[in-house]
Amino acid sequence: MAFLELVSKRQSVRDYLEKPVEREKIERCLEAARLAPSACNSQPWKFIVVDDPNLKEAVARETFSSVISFNRFTLKAPAIIIIVSENRKLLPQIGGAIKDKPYHLIDVGIAAEHICLQAVEEGLGTCMVGWFNESPLKKLLGIPERKRIELLITIGYPSAEAIRKKNRIELPGIYSYNKYE
Repeated sequence: MAFLELVSKRQSVRDYLEKPVEREKIERCLEAARLAPSACNSQPWKFIVVDDPNLKEAVARETFSSVISFNRFTLKAPAIIIIVSENRKLLPQIGGAIKDKPYHLIDVGIAAEHICLQAVEEGLGTCMVGWFNESPLKKLLGIPERKRIELLITIGYPSAEAIRKKNRIELPGIYSYNKYE
């Protein structure tokens, strides 16, 4: 698949078929994330794949509440990938502090999108979820308290094959050459 075609097919999926995702497909998505670039090659991530149905439901329930219900779709996803920050190299930590840039978050974002793009190639859908209750998730998954969960990604077979029209700013409205305009 040509890259722009792949990117045009990537969308946030919030309705999934009740069909488990083959671990081979998930592992190819994780391989794509493993190959993502990172500041000073720090690879500041750990991925936890939750595909056990009972545990997955418990994880999903930590993404919404009776007041905030917009993430209820997570219950339908057959698997959820949790991305935990790992700070393995000192140089990007120091550089990030000096420049006030969270390099590890940029790196996690790149790896997350690699997962989502490979998922499209595998015929899967994904949705990145940033709203969740971190402390209960850490307890559920045995994540050390000093670690941070940065992002969750639901993954599964989309219930619909249609690709929604993307509502994006037209290209001339998002760039300029040589100076800010």
